[in-house]
Amino acid sequence: MLPTTVFFSVGEPSGDLHGANLACELRSQAGEAIRCVGFGGPRMARAGVELHTDLTQHAVMGFVRVLSSIPQLLRLKRQAERYFREEKPDAVVLIDFPGFNWHIAKAAKKHGVPVFYYGTPQLWGWASWRVKKLRRNVDHALCKLPFEETWLRERGCNATYVGHPYFDELRTRKLDEAFVAQQRAQSGPLVTLLPGSRTQEVRANFAEQCAAAKQIVKSVPAARFAVAAFKDSHLPIIEAAIRQADFPAGVAPAVHVGRTPELIEAATCCVAVSGSVSLELLYHRKPTVIVYRISRLMHAIQKRFRRVRYITLVNLLTAAELFPNPVGAYDPQDPRDQHVLMPEYLACADVSAQLAEHVVTWLTDKAAYTRTEQGLRELCDRIGSGGASQRAAEYLLSALDRAPAQVAATRVA
Repeated sequence: MLPTTVFFSVGEPSGDLHGANLACELRSQAGEAIRCVGFGGPRMARAGVELHTDLTQHAVMGFVRVLSSIPQLLRLKRQAERYFREEKPDAVVLIDFPGFNWHIAKAAKKHGVPVFYYGTPQLWGWASWRVKKLRRNVDHALCKLPFEETWLRERGCNATYVGHPYFDELRTRKLDEAFVAQQRAQSGPLVTLLPGSRTQEVRANFAEQCAAAKQIVKSVPAARFAVAAFKDSHLPIIEAAIRQADFPAGVAPAVHVGRTPELIEAATCCVAVSGSVSLELLYHRKPTVIVYRISRLMHAIQKRFRRVRYITLVNLLTAAELFPNPVGAYDPQDPRDQHVLMPEYLACADVSAQLAEHVVTWLTDKAAYTRTEQGLRELCDRIGSGGASQRAAEYLLSALDRAPAQVAATRVA
């Protein structure tokens, strides 16, 4: 009997992690009866997925870079469609990368292959009209966030909340305890700076994080700083920004590559660029202020299209109203934002003073620090228990137990 073939299409480093965990869980539950193939990244390859190409190499930002990748992505789309036509896999699993994966979903549906979207695009945040694409081309939406299931079902999509797969990784990750202990043994509170995983993010945000650090140390001279660099290629940008910031002697941040989990765990609090790292910070219950620097043009555009008040998942998960009108933005003085656990600034102007103010408060006001830490602990207890990969695999295998026509036809009543 031939194994059930699942074709993955995964285009981001974070998705590569989630895809690897899902592939491992599928094998754990179904053994050799499952064969995983398709587009992914190095983690998926190590998990036994037969990769047709490393799609994570095409995860780019910026108009020019996206344009330059179009010919390669079109070639990969044709390659996938040929595979669907000739090999007829039993299912397609999409993770992230919606600009490309919409095309993969459409091609799969054209050839009668059931489509599962594991961790659906955040259409509720800025592109709600695209739910029509999801309803038309995706048979099963496996949601990472609790409110997504209701939002999608109300719009006619077959949706099930399985949890956020990032927590599965965090719960199994082993820290270098000796490194953490070494960091904690040094005098003074540690403030970890997290400049982002994309090169463009580091360029846009790290100088502002340095400016905030200089202001923090004026109020808390004992504070020390560490930078959690995502990869070696970011070091020249980070080191140049540190030199340009002209820190006082002995204050310049120490830079570490590949030590993000340890530097979060060792920190008293953090300054981070917006992204999935907010869930890691939540898991470690670290008071954190979030920044994301964009151009004036993009700031104007997002004000027009954004439908939610917050850019940080942690804050969305504690919001009483997800889609306020008007939307506005986080304001520490606004009563609507008193629930916010991670102050956030989506900005086109200098907000280093605001970033510093929050950190200084946590470093000097024990009650304020404790309140924030307790709020993070309660939220993590509620949503951070893990098991998303197991639930997603169970759902996928259960759906595939039905006849293919039934799987593809499944819709919310």
